[in-house]
Amino acid sequence: MINEWDLTQTNQARLKQHMPNVAVLGSSAIEAHNYHLPEGQDFLHTEAIVKRVAQMAWEKTSSVICLPTIPYGVDCNLLEFPLTIHVKQTTLDLMLTEIVASLAHHGIRKIVLINGHGGNDFTPLVRQIQADLGVFIFWCNIYEVGQDKHNEIFDTADDHAGELETSMALALFPELVELEQADSGASRPFQFEALEQGWIKTSRMFSNLNDHCGNADPSLSTAEKGQQYLDFICNRISNFLIELAEADVNDHFPHFPEIKH
Repeated sequence: MINEWDLTQTNQARLKQHMPNVAVLGSSAIEAHNYHLPEGQDFLHTEAIVKRVAQMAWEKTSSVICLPTIPYGVDCNLLEFPLTIHVKQTTLDLMLTEIVASLAHHGIRKIVLINGHGGNDFTPLVRQIQADLGVFIFWCNIYEVGQDKHNEIFDTADDHAGELETSMALALFPELVELEQADSGASRPFQFEALEQGWIKTSRMFSNLNDHCGNADPSLSTAEKGQQYLDFICNRISNFLIELAEADVNDHFPHFPEIKH
């Protein structure tokens, strides 16, 4: 069976007959995740989510196309751990700019970027591309999409390779999870209260946190929690894709035409 919503599976004949108006693209990373999760954790869960939401939206609109997920991300602060792969944000930005330019050339002006790696930051790029190319880019972080449900689903706060990521992995690719090898995720806190509270920010060198590149406790992870979170965020993202596909682009898009007083 050919998935018409997947750019790698559909073909020119179908695209000439029906061109989608929304493109969905994932961004991720290849990096260490404690001792129990695969190096491709971010890529694997991002690819699974991107494909699922594209399919869900396609079934309602037939107007969404899913591009292959970008596998590499910004990982300069994790390079002390074996075979972490790092590309600069400027490299990612250039690649994304050229992908979006290609989409715009083919008449697709609505693009949704689903990011599955905390080190990637596309806010400045989205602002610039929209000004330069006349397209509309919307982006989200997988971990933030369901942030309002974290406390309902998970028992411990997550950061990196903890309960959230491990639960997603158990739901999506349990054969790659070796939970018995996991370290506790205990790490050194910042010595400055302002950094701990978050109103002063910096970049963390993960090798200074601990020796296993995990910064959260994965011990309470379950596939059921992961599936609950995945169901919630995929429904939320796919509903947005459907709304976006059905929305007309006008002079004020994506705002309402009327000013609210």
